[in-house]
Amino acid sequence: MRKLIIGILLISTMFCANAQDKSKDIKYTFMYYNLENLFDTENDPAINDEEFLPDGTKKWTEQKYQKKLANMSKVLYSIASAQKAYPTIIGVSEIENRRVVEDLISQESLLRGNYQIVHYDSPDLRGIDVALLYRPDQFTYEGSESFKLVVPERPDFLTRDILATWGKIEGELFCFYVTHLPSRRGGQYGSAYLRNAGAASIKQHADSMKVVYPDIKIVIMGDMNDNPTDPSLYEVLGASVEEPSDVAEGAFFNPYLKMYRQGYGTTAYQDEWSIFDNMIVSESLINKGELTLLPSVTSDKYYGNIFKRPFMVQKRGQYKNYPQRTFSSNNFMNGFSDHYPVFIMIGK
Repeated sequence: MRKLIIGILLISTMFCANAQDKSKDIKYTFMYYNLENLFDTENDPAINDEEFLPDGTKKWTEQKYQKKLANMSKVLYSIASAQKAYPTIIGVSEIENRRVVEDLISQESLLRGNYQIVHYDSPDLRGIDVALLYRPDQFTYEGSESFKLVVPERPDFLTRDILATWGKIEGELFCFYVTHLPSRRGGQYGSAYLRNAGAASIKQHADSMKVVYPDIKIVIMGDMNDNPTDPSLYEVLGASVEEPSDVAEGAFFNPYLKMYRQGYGTTAYQDEWSIFDNMIVSESLINKGELTLLPSVTSDKYYGNIFKRPFMVQKRGQYKNYPQRTFSSNNFMNGFSDHYPVFIMIGK
């Protein structure tokens, strides 16, 4: 155990040294991960968290909670190891509160990332929120706000708020949006207006930021509950081209559009793969300033990355070859998430 801890600290020191090198080839990682119901074990009377209690249907004990934290940190550390640096920005969803995020970044393998948290409580009935983690040595935080997903047809609709966080990397201004758009409950098409409204809310906020800061670089990340070809992303956000060279001035580019059309996926349902986990960037991140979107770490054909390792894949049973999840119904699987994380790279 002592040798393992020393090894982790040595590798982590290498990560930080690499990240602080301001040479021309420096690269920054932005990632998003749906953590699949990261709940603590304490009852919060203000939300519907009863199934994630020791006496709830999930029998959610402190032991299971600690295993979940260890599993989540293993994935994040594996990404850091592969990239030889902790991610600069991590967007997360399906978290109950700030405390669970604090517990996550306090895991031994993540401590050297020195992550800071941006989090607001949302009005979601289940109490799940989104949050953003950032490395203060790479990202200079300037401000944030959480704003409501506005559904004109249903002004009383309650869901996760959208998180906006802005600040600078090497003097260039960025705004990161973290979202978890409404589910497909009621059917894909019957519920599409909810996700379209969510995308419209983000676009309106992003457009207002661009009016004040014309060269701002925007990254929209989250579980969209839609694929890159669905109207919320393809039409409302207008992320409709496969190559960054084709993106129009002021428009958005989805690195996962081409990947989805060629059969990639981040989550599966009834043996059909989807890319619900998207990271969409503004044209300014491609054509303005020195920092720009870089090709995938595995292929110059793509600009998005899906992180998948054998330990994250279900080996047998109903969900064989799917992401290894935490629960199958109410049975604890000691897994990770029913989504794979995604990330993009930027650099000079």
